[in-house]
Amino acid sequence: MFLEVKDLKKYYPVRPGLLSKQKEMVYATDGVSFTLENGETLGLVGESGCGKSTTGRAILRLIEPTSGQVLLEGKDICTLAKKELRDSRRKMQIIYQDPFGSLNPKRTVGRIISEPLDNFHIGRGREREEMVVQLLIRVGLKPEHMPRYPKEFSGGQRQRIGIARALALHPKLIIGDEPVSALDVSIQAQVLNLLKDLQEEYGLSYIIISHDLSVVRHISDRIAVMYLGKIVELAPGEELHENPLHPYSKALLSSIPIPNPRMKGHRVLLEGDVPNPIHPPPGCRFHPRCSLFRKDRDALCQNEMPEFREIRLGHWISCHRL
Repeated sequence: MFLEVKDLKKYYPVRPGLLSKQKEMVYATDGVSFTLENGETLGLVGESGCGKSTTGRAILRLIEPTSGQVLLEGKDICTLAKKELRDSRRKMQIIYQDPFGSLNPKRTVGRIISEPLDNFHIGRGREREEMVVQLLIRVGLKPEHMPRYPKEFSGGQRQRIGIARALALHPKLIIGDEPVSALDVSIQAQVLNLLKDLQEEYGLSYIIISHDLSVVRHISDRIAVMYLGKIVELAPGEELHENPLHPYSKALLSSIPIPNPRMKGHRVLLEGDVPNPIHPPPGCRFHPRCSLFRKDRDALCQNEMPEFREIRLGHWISCHRL
């Protein structure tokens, strides 16, 4: 198993005042578990605020997890000391959502891409410059772009620069945190196709975080659906789109526009708002908005967290009613 995430949690303390004691917690990621094979792409989807980005950053230890395990090739990243963690960072990289804010505006493209090589003392002088040139060419840019600054590029070109930077250390795992959400639709397809080509060429494993299920479907082998800090359904990509089981997954999929004015899809509308992550509902966190829930007969949904179980090969779900 290339990557195994076990019961990963990240809680943020809420303090009413500067000198007051901690009283409450924001349950951003609350017991997330999944596996990732070498060369596989896992899509992580859900509404804004469900904990997708927090999960990705906790896996990389860009933020410290509250508890849980992240096993990368059998080694628990969460227990590594600073030096060991630094060595493991070469295997893990991230592509950020904002291609404008993720690049230093005061540095040239060549300097931005060579910075990871600098940090790990890879190559020198002309050799390092040639590495940067090859990375630029591989992501569809030109060697003459090296002395230019980020402000001179379009959004799609900036994201390609970010991808080149992520590839510099030849990682095995790349987490894309909404990597195409800030781009035009036509550019989104180009960047996604680039990511797929790079995966085949370098044998990369991806975790692609997105709220857009059509984007995730295009690139993912499996898809995990998150709600309020927990994964509620995990299945192969096509199976989830053709046969979603969890009521929340059905609602998300029904929100995808159909590009045919003659076809009318069945829109599943969720009642109420997303609960406060400081005070999540007891039992199943989705039960206040669930179409299957009946207050007079489903006490289990109100009082007990459903087990995340495999109901058929490769298809996992967290629901008492299914």
